Amino acid sequence: MDRFRMIFQYFQSNSESVTNGICGLLALAGVKIYTSFDFNCPCLPKYNMAYGMGIMFVPPVVLLLCGLIVNRQSVVILEEWKRPTGDRKKNLAIIRYMCSSILQRAMIAPVVWIIVTLLDGKCFVCAFSNSVDPDKFSGFANITPSQVQLLLSKVPCKDDELMRNNTSRKAVSRYLRCWSQALGWSILLTLIVIAFLARSLRPCFNQAAFLQTRYWSNYIDIEQKIFDETCCEHARDFAHKCILHFFESMQKEIKQRRFNAHKEKEEDKEGEKDHLHGITNQQQVNKLLQTWYYSKPRLDLSHTTLRQPLGLERTSVPWDNSINNRWHHQPGDTTTRQTDV
Repeated sequence: MDRFRMIFQYFQSNSESVTNGICGLLALAGVKIYTSFDFNCPCLPKYNMAYGMGIMFVPPVVLLLCGLIVNRQSVVILEEWKRPTGDRKKNLAIIRYMCSSILQRAMIAPVVWIIVTLLDGKCFVCAFSNSVDPDKFSGFANITPSQVQLLLSKVPCKDDELMRNNTSRKAVSRYLRCWSQALGWSILLTLIVIAFLARSLRPCFNQAAFLQTRYWSNYIDIEQKIFDETCCEHARDFAHKCILHFFESMQKEIKQRRFNAHKEKEEDKEGEKDHLHGITNQQQVNKLLQTWYYSKPRLDLSHTTLRQPLGLERTSVPWDNSINNRWHHQPGDTTTRQTDV
């Protein structure tokens, strides 16, 4: 059980690496699906274009949506965009940075799919076989336009009876496949050049602004993780106390039988003080969460906030001790800092 907990904590602390790995797996899965897919062009004038373009662009849309779903930052950026301003102003530069980062990862699998289909050429031949100029090929002379369109639509189907003895089928197929591969290599080369220029020219721009934007985008992500973890700790302790109070109202024998392995009552009270922080009913919890949503704390730890959002004199922020424990205060340091929520 401890191993699974350690693995889960590793994934949480390295969510960016995990997201990159998942996007890479989606790209590999897309290539595997395409290679194992039985491609059958309908070879009909009205359906070739729809079928070929559908195979080329519909799966990339699905892969793009999957890449956005598996990336938890897509939810974080939406919450940051839609949240009320409150005591913390919104920074559009941070939102743009997070959005570009999410899209870059999510676009890996769709771009790989499109490049693979273009380099293979089957979809391109099926989609554009009716768009070829028949005058460039000798096998379509002395044929009516309707018959020409019918023969061109049969180009992807090499086993069709109409195209078995047609010498121009291979020429048309090679012509379209050449264009498809040229387009695929052009897209790949363009992406490589763009990535190279982005890496090379980044030091030429303002690095201070870039570092600030990256820092605060990471802060928003980490802040949401810590808030969720602290809420889970509070909910666990809150549920534990509610169950204890329920059984304490029952017979003493049930209480001794079910909770003889628990700590003493004084330790329970101390744990309640450490984690619950005086927030002991549903209305207080709802008020706390509502205050967190409508008024995020200021990004300033130099001032101690005196406002009590829940109307309780001894109520403190539930994530205060959790954050303090992370920084390991020195013994004897009794100073506590509270953040306005």
